[in-house]
Amino acid sequence: MASYYYLIASLPDLKSDGEMPMSYQEFLDMCESNVSESKYEILKNLTLDSTEGPVVKEWSSFYGSMTKELNSQRSANLGKPYSASYDKDSMTAQIASAAMAAANPLEAEKIMLDYEFQQLDSLVGQHMFDDYVLFGYAIKLKLLERQNCFVHEKGEKEFRRLLGIVQQRVYDL
Repeated sequence: MASYYYLIASLPDLKSDGEMPMSYQEFLDMCESNVSESKYEILKNLTLDSTEGPVVKEWSSFYGSMTKELNSQRSANLGKPYSASYDKDSMTAQIASAAMAAANPLEAEKIMLDYEFQQLDSLVGQHMFDDYVLFGYAIKLKLLERQNCFVHEKGEKEFRRLLGIVQQRVYDL
């Protein structure tokens, strides 16, 4: 565990409104010689839906409830029933509602990401230089990795391409 001090102290800060300072693979490379083989395997296979690992079980419970709240609100907006049961939380419902009302999907993702980072900080709490901090960091990095998929320029380019196809088909009629 002594190598955790150096490892965790050397990790760059992660911010919900910041850039991804390293790839997940670079993070894994840093961890490989500093954590046990079993912890490394868990980190290597970590997804946002994982349930194994320190802080990951707690995260999974929160993330599942948040996903169900979003699905419930989407279903309600479509006038459809939502039958899955979950522990309804007023703050999660407010955040989901704000994300649903966002001007665009990127803004909605940013609202959710801020809340997810806050929840992870709360779950990690006062832990220092241990597995909770390391796994909390890994989840945040995975969240930023997902956020990087929402590149405005790429989305706009794809939208314009699809719009061009639709316009051409309308013109051909």
